[in-house]
Amino acid sequence: MLEKVVIANRGEIALRILRACKELGIKTVAVHSTADRELKHVLLADETVCIGPPPSAKSYLNIPAIIAAAEVTGADAIHPGYGFLSENADFAEQVERSGFTFIGPTADVIRLMGDKVSAIKAMKKAGVPCVPGSDGPVGNDIAKNKEIAKRIGYPIIIKASGGGGGRGMRVVRNEEALEESIAMTKAEAKAAFNNDMVYMEKYLENPRHVEIQVLADTHGNAVYLAERDCSMQRRHQKVVEEAPAPGITEELRRDIGSRCANACVEIGYRGAGTFEFLYENGEFYFIEMNTRIQVEHPVTEMITGVDLVKEQLRIAAGLPLSFKQEDIKVKGHAIECRINAEDPTSFLPSPGKVNHLHSPGGFGVRWDSHIYGGYSVPPHYDSMIAKLITYGDTRDVAIRRMQNALAETIIEGIKTNIPLHEMILEDENFQKGGTNIHYLEKKLGLHD
Repeated sequence: MLEKVVIANRGEIALRILRACKELGIKTVAVHSTADRELKHVLLADETVCIGPPPSAKSYLNIPAIIAAAEVTGADAIHPGYGFLSENADFAEQVERSGFTFIGPTADVIRLMGDKVSAIKAMKKAGVPCVPGSDGPVGNDIAKNKEIAKRIGYPIIIKASGGGGGRGMRVVRNEEALEESIAMTKAEAKAAFNNDMVYMEKYLENPRHVEIQVLADTHGNAVYLAERDCSMQRRHQKVVEEAPAPGITEELRRDIGSRCANACVEIGYRGAGTFEFLYENGEFYFIEMNTRIQVEHPVTEMITGVDLVKEQLRIAAGLPLSFKQEDIKVKGHAIECRINAEDPTSFLPSPGKVNHLHSPGGFGVRWDSHIYGGYSVPPHYDSMIAKLITYGDTRDVAIRRMQNALAETIIEGIKTNIPLHEMILEDENFQKGGTNIHYLEKKLGLHD
């Protein structure tokens, strides 16, 4: 087993990693910015190293500072969490070159799956269903581009190959708008990602966002751990997630899950990962792979009983998976609400001091959060301050528990998006299950 791990992240995921390390008897090193001295995991870690001032570029994205922290503390591995450097292939490469274990896939696999064009190519080869598209980057030959778009069929979506987080995407509904749309997306992509490569895909009008959680070790074993539905989104950011996805049959799950597990073996994947799909009319269409642990991983843990972060640590230590595919049983239903420090109507961030906190509890309620009474939420980072997860034997029970838990939660001193979650949980169509990715924005009047 690993002996000492640097937690190269902050907030709730850093605390989540620290807890898993403690359970496995692994010592922890918390790296932090000057703004994060009072973070919960920093107060609990075996050792702490300040790696820079508040701006992420000078601290949590500062590769030399993080590697130096691993060197001075005698750590043997670095866990990147999610966000920040978690999908940065150069970081993974430098960690391994410096003699440390990167808790995640190899740099080559991160690069392969981080580029949307090469990822789609690899998935097609591995037998994972993909959205009909240009099968590669779009060039400057407008006649050829029109031909490709016609073959795919309008509406199409133009996407930046190096994009993410909802940026570098443009929907085109007719041929007249194609040339200008490609040029604009290329310019946007160049400015945002320093990579103007774009590709075309069929634009699915009303899909759901359904993703498959996988784990793969270094001994050629890979498993899938059911699916999650993350269709409740605003501005391409997930708001509520649940597992399993409503309406997905065991047969469908087995088919798409085994394809994902096989793809992991084929590309030499190691660690935890997620295959993200658009799901429409009973068909799955691969869109991207997240080569890291995800924000919504707890709902999978609740329905399978598998501690995904502990498995990440075990895999990084070179151990085989502690179970086989047939050992994984899906039981019950889990829902996660992302609690953000933000105005529930304008969505503007609301940093500041948490004067009073009462977290919810009870049977089937899980509160993953780094905040506490007296803690000040800094303005420098993502606004998520907690994840509230409820579990029940059925989806209806999980929904009722979530409604109770949201009503119990008291966070004073800052604004939160709890009222938004209460509205979603009361929504008749959400309660039925199976809403598409545009549903929340339409409900909020943010989508035509």
